[in-house]
Amino acid sequence: MTARGASDRNVYPIQAAVLRKRGGPLAIESLEMDAPRDDEVLVRLVASGICRTDIDFCDEWYDGPDALVLGHEGAGVVERVGWKVKAVRAGDPVVLSYQSCGLCRPCKSGRPMDCDRFWDLNFGFQRLDGSNSLQRSGVRGHFFGQSSFATRTLATERNLVTVPADLPLELLAPLGCGIQTGAGTVLNSLRVPKGAGIAVFGTGAVGLAAVMAARIIGAGPIIGVDIVPGRLALALELGAGHAIDSGREDIAARIASITGTGVEYVVETTGMPEMHRLAVEVLNPGGTVALMTGEGGAKYPGGRRTIGIREGDAVPQSFIPYLIDLYRAGKFPFDRLIRFYDFHEINQAMTDAKRGETIKPVLRIGG
Repeated sequence: MTARGASDRNVYPIQAAVLRKRGGPLAIESLEMDAPRDDEVLVRLVASGICRTDIDFCDEWYDGPDALVLGHEGAGVVERVGWKVKAVRAGDPVVLSYQSCGLCRPCKSGRPMDCDRFWDLNFGFQRLDGSNSLQRSGVRGHFFGQSSFATRTLATERNLVTVPADLPLELLAPLGCGIQTGAGTVLNSLRVPKGAGIAVFGTGAVGLAAVMAARIIGAGPIIGVDIVPGRLALALELGAGHAIDSGREDIAARIASITGTGVEYVVETTGMPEMHRLAVEVLNPGGTVALMTGEGGAKYPGGRRTIGIREGDAVPQSFIPYLIDLYRAGKFPFDRLIRFYDFHEINQAMTDAKRGETIKPVLRIGG
């Protein structure tokens, strides 16, 4: 059935950054994408953030038989909708986030981040039925239900968030994953109370979003830990009361000198095993470490524990508007993390992020 207000067009030409070998580079190619199905939404992308997951996937890809389109922090304008879609219509500005099925028990209980099919939907590079909208071009899409390194993409009501039309979409794009995860870890997953001590290991986009969220709820002390001086300086400006250069200082000794004992919470964003161990070491009894690596939690002496974080336990349709409201109120200046790049500069943007020269790269894809 033809979508509301749309033509009978069944194929859309797109430009997409395609990964064909481990480590890249990504090459912008002309592809053909199928029209949206009855439950899908065609989005003309204006911008996409680049998340560390995109970079890691590019660098660690197993070199499978099919080329891939990455990207999972898209923002754009709805161009066409399937007849089953009710939440958005053509012309709506939207931010794209992670995908969920909407049918399993976690989804129906309001926890889409725990979807039973989360891995398949976000990392399977296909729909649940095994189909792929880029198949005619010999390329796989549907990364996080979007593959936003492209001029157009397909999404669903489950991973679309309608956003205000008076804010630039290129600004809002990175809210879909990294920034949502960092802020959500503090506000949703840990529920850090006012006055609790928190250390953030790694002050990239996720870590700095956690720092800003900790300041909003009145945590303290807030301690940023990183090896890049520029990131530490920004952490101090955005809410951290202390900054530790892990390349020059003993982290545990500094935290002990700041707090007298340790901290109640650690947000560990680096994924490094030694930092994981250190995070547990600097906890006070009963404290919690939040891990961004997707691993399960563990318990340690003194009631200390680690927990795995997925998307900051955020429901995008409510949490992203909340973050936008905080931004408007001047409490969550995530725009200070962003550096813009033209679409064709995608490889440079990734390189700059890996070097620590850019905190949150955002690609300008279309007008």
